[in-house]
Amino acid sequence: PICVLLLVHSLIHFVCISTVTMATKKEAYGGDETTPMHRIRITLTSCKVKALEKVCEELINGARTKNLKHSGPVRLPTKTLRITTRKSPCGEGTNTWDRFEMRIHKRLIDLHSPSDFVRQITKIPIDPGVE
Repeated sequence: PICVLLLVHSLIHFVCISTVTMATKKEAYGGDETTPMHRIRITLTSCKVKALEKVCEELINGARTKNLKHSGPVRLPTKTLRITTRKSPCGEGTNTWDRFEMRIHKRLIDLHSPSDFVRQITKIPIDPGVE
């Protein structure tokens, strides 16, 4: 597998690409009978669910318009980061606590496409909150 680092809107994406030679239809992909196919696994993470779902939908719609095989978005378990801290800065007074929580949502999308479609699909605009 070839690992590629993409820089999109100052967010870094780590995408693993493995090349597979498959017999494809000429009219479907516009190439030879044996066009090299790439399996691309895109992992998207965000704290905002709506922005994450919007980017996933744009990727899937781009793959559908190009008649590409895709699977996903697979919803991976949500990670919950919790911080419990004292409200009082000096430590005196009643023991009152603040509880902060941040949820990280993750989606996984697999695409099977020739190399020329990879750049077109991954150039979609990504919201600032999505990595």
